[in-house]
Formats: sequence, C-alpha cells, structure tokens
Amino acid sequence: MLKEYSGLAVKEMSETDSEFGCYPHERKIDECLDKGLVIIDKPAGPTSHQVAAWIREILGAKKVGHAGTLDPAVTGVLPSLVNTSTKITPALLTEGKEYVFIMKLHKIVPEKKIRDAVNDFVGTITQMPPVKSAVKRRLRQRNIYSLEILEISGDYVLFRSDVQAGTYIRTLCVDLGKRLGVKAHMHALRRTRAGPFKEEQAFTLHDLKDAFETWKETGDESKLREVLKPLEFGVKHMKKMLVKDSTVSALCHGAPLHVGGISLYSSDVAADDPVAVMTLKGELIGIGKAVIGFEDIKSKKKGVAATLSRIVMKEDLYPRMWK
Repeated sequence: MLKEYSGLAVKEMSETDSEFGCYPHERKIDECLDKGLVIIDKPAGPTSHQVAAWIREILGAKKVGHAGTLDPAVTGVLPSLVNTSTKITPALLTEGKEYVFIMKLHKIVPEKKIRDAVNDFVGTITQMPPVKSAVKRRLRQRNIYSLEILEISGDYVLFRSDVQAGTYIRTLCVDLGKRLGVKAHMHALRRTRAGPFKEEQAFTLHDLKDAFETWKETGDESKLREVLKPLEFGVKHMKKMLVKDSTVSALCHGAPLHVGGISLYSSDVAADDPVAVMTLKGELIGIGKAVIGFEDIKSKKKGVAATLSRIVMKEDLYPRMWK
C-alpha cells in the first residue's frame, strides 16, 4: 500500500502488479514532461496566457494551461499544467484562493471605522464582476472566509484574505470604500495560495528555464524533477478512490467505477463529491463524481460508486481484464 494513502478506508485489500503502470515518482523524465505540473510565481507585467506560452516554449510542450487567471499587474501563485495534465484543470478552478492586497482609500478614515466595516464583509457577500472580467456581469454571491487587516498606514490598508474561487478583490476594495463612505481602489495584489498550492511551493520562470537547460546540457534531472511535479500533485486535495489493477482498463475505456473494483477510498466521501480515481500505485486514472457515499461503499457489494468525467490515463497502460 502506498504510504501517503495509508489513512484511507479499506474496501478490499489488493496487490498491484509491477509489470503494469508506474509509480508517479519513478516515471521517466520524458513522461514527466507530458504529465507535469509546475507552480509558477507569476511576475507583474505579463498576462497569465503569456506565462503559459513561455512555459510551453521553455519545455517544448504542445499545450500548457493554468488554473485561475491573474491580471497582468498581479503576482503570485499560478498553477500551470503541461500537456496531459491540462485534463485536471477543472479540479483546480473551483478551489479557494488566498490573497494579500493593499486597498487605497481616497481620504483618511478612522481606524476603528475601517475595522468595523471589514467585519461586515466576512461571510457571504454579493458582488458585481468588474467591467473587464472573464465572466458575465451579473450579481452573484461569493464567500469571504477570512479578511484580516495586517496594517493600516494613512490611507493604505494591507489585508490578507481567504476567499471562494471567483471572488474579485478589485470589486471587494471598491465595495469596502462604499461602506466607509469614501472612494477606494485596489492598489496592489498578490495571490499567496491557489487551492492546495502555496507560494512557498512556487518557482519562477527562470527556475524552470534553468532546470530544463541543466537537464538538456548535463543530463541531471534532479532540479527539473523538483520544479516539475507529477500531475497527481494536482489532486492531493481531492477525495479518492483507489482501484484494483483488474479495474483500471475498463475505466480507461469509459466504464463507471463499480463498488467491486474499489480497494481503498476516502472515509469521508459523500455522494456527489468530486473524486480522484487512482491506481494502487498512485497513478491518476481520471477525475469524476461519487455516486454513493462511504457508508454505501463499505456495505454494498454491487452498484456504481463513481463516474469519471475526465480520463487521464492511456487505455493500454494496464491489460484488459474484463469480458
């Protein structure tokens, strides 16, 4: 059993055959480049799409996507997915974000008044997306999980905030100003977390370039493997179902996951939860949705446990074992 999955509940113990598949950390570097994920510390200036284009150029990749657009002036965590890894983008887009930002007030406001107003913005709020945004402009609700004042200096207020995906910090600053009775705008913004990825895990584009060139010139893979994570790193936050070797091929061909094919599973999974379906070696087969919860998985012998909406694994990696 994989050490990192030792906390999962056991449906039926099963062994995995070393002849098929591969533990993610043992993949050859060429396969890592096809199934890679790099957490970029985006600089100010370029768009998120430009950063993705640079990654594609550095790695010679066919496709690079990112999970959560940052405006050109914004810096911070930009999870970027290479080639096959782009298939797991939906699993990251809906995850919460953390930001550090500066709000500029257009006139001085008493500190107590600022702190009292901020408390009213924790919880569910209603926002109108800004004119320049990637979504349709209509009122929508978003959750502000925390909004902490780090410092107040004159007409500048420094915040740290944990928010639901799709929350516009620029709009939050404008709305805070309205509550205070003054005009306000976002002066600076940095994303310090995107879903499960924190800024301490991020690398610069220069780091990526240096690691890739070092491998090309010397054959030393160590730095590139440090920067370029396996795609499975992108689903560590998800609830999981690990399946028997005999089930893998059927799933890759589009079959739903039946209870009898499960070996290990998250003990808190509920019906309709997003799930990562994986092999016993920790390879991601695909992402989907649980049809039943942990109690039914534990007790039932038949029936569909999950359906897959995105299949990542190639069909022929494990042998066909169904009739």
